[in-house]
Amino acid sequence: MRDDGPAVGLPPEPLGPAADDVRRRLLERIRSGDLRGGERLGAERDLAVEYGVSRSTLRQALSALEGQGFLRRTPGRGGGTFVTAAKVSRDLSRIVGLPALLRDQGFFAGTRVLSAAVVAADAVTARALGVAPGAYVHDVVRIRLADGAPISLEHARFPAARFPDLLEQSLGGSIYELLAARYGVEPAEAEEQIEVVEAAGDEAAVLGTAQGAALLAITRTTRDEDGVPLEFSYDLFRADRTAITVRTRGPRGTALSAGAREQASGRVRRPR
Repeated sequence: MRDDGPAVGLPPEPLGPAADDVRRRLLERIRSGDLRGGERLGAERDLAVEYGVSRSTLRQALSALEGQGFLRRTPGRGGGTFVTAAKVSRDLSRIVGLPALLRDQGFFAGTRVLSAAVVAADAVTARALGVAPGAYVHDVVRIRLADGAPISLEHARFPAARFPDLLEQSLGGSIYELLAARYGVEPAEAEEQIEVVEAAGDEAAVLGTAQGAALLAITRTTRDEDGVPLEFSYDLFRADRTAITVRTRGPRGTALSAGAREQASGRVRRPR
């Protein structure tokens, strides 16, 4: 299920019955998906007519929803009132392609392929993929979209010798699903390291955020059921659009396991 957004709290100031009724009706449209994240509302004049209230009453309702985190208002030309985009829950407890993850949460998944090329592996990539330095790897850079808005910048590398014609295939969907269908290779284990970084100018431009904005950087090495590496990637997620979820199991009252300590330090190994 898609997250409804921020928890509903009391408006900063008590609303009259008319303003509260408009607030509730708009909130219902947001929760039902009739108004989607990132969508711009109509002009205040038109909204006031639609809901049968004065513009001052409408502004009270909009201010209440803005205070609760469901709307954001931006001034100036091109500004307006927008529905706050719901966060994508990035579940590190299972290995699944981002399109399936987005669909499971009610988002419309999209992809823009920025580049796809065969390159020589640098030392870091070679070590992660278990190939010789200079060996050929497929280098794929894509923007991932949730409801048409950029959510992540994905830079992934795959051993070219193992997947010789990968770049001739459609790269707009899940590469994990493509590897399974075409090569019979499925991911069974992934180790991911997470850190917070600031968006550089080019990264901010493609992700539609401000330069210096917080991004979640995830460095991932994925292996098959035999423990052979099949992917090495570096993904940048918009921190304002992403929530990280990790599920762990263990007896109550015991010290943290090695895996839990890894998670606490920002490194997560997903079991096979």
